[in-house]
Amino acid sequence: MRNALFLALALPLVAGPATGQALKGHNTNAPVDVEADRIEVQDRADRAIFVGNVRVSQADLTLASARLTVAYANGATSGVQIDRLDATGGVTIHKGDQTAQGSTAIYDLPRRLITMVGGVTLTQGGNRVSGGRMVIDLNSGRAVVDGSSIGASGTQGGSSGRVTGRFTVKKAQ
Repeated sequence: MRNALFLALALPLVAGPATGQALKGHNTNAPVDVEADRIEVQDRADRAIFVGNVRVSQADLTLASARLTVAYANGATSGVQIDRLDATGGVTIHKGDQTAQGSTAIYDLPRRLITMVGGVTLTQGGNRVSGGRMVIDLNSGRAVVDGSSIGASGTQGGSSGRVTGRFTVKKAQ
């Protein structure tokens, strides 16, 4: 079952974007905790900017980056509600044995979507898929990796317009 994610990703490589399950079972209703070296609150713009060694956690999912912009809404009775997280600067998202890395990530909390761009790599154990963009639907656990040319020049899978992968196989006995 551990390799099921990457087998699901490998099969459609010939026909189009890679798809599979990622971050399945994530609790998107859990509180979001943020820490950083510095915070700037822009209350009139309904956003907060975190800079330096940013770490975000929600349940067992963590996000690390150099910079994070949090867009929120102030509800009269419900308090602050986070709408969106925009992370830049070496973004890493980690849950269990799965890690996703890229240049930029956008977490749309109401839609429960994480979009990563710029030399994206998804790893689980010894398995790896790389591309230019990845969209993770936290409702279904489905991840789609494509070879979008959004990636930084020269990054694996980022600018070639192709998705690449390496998958471990059981040794024959």
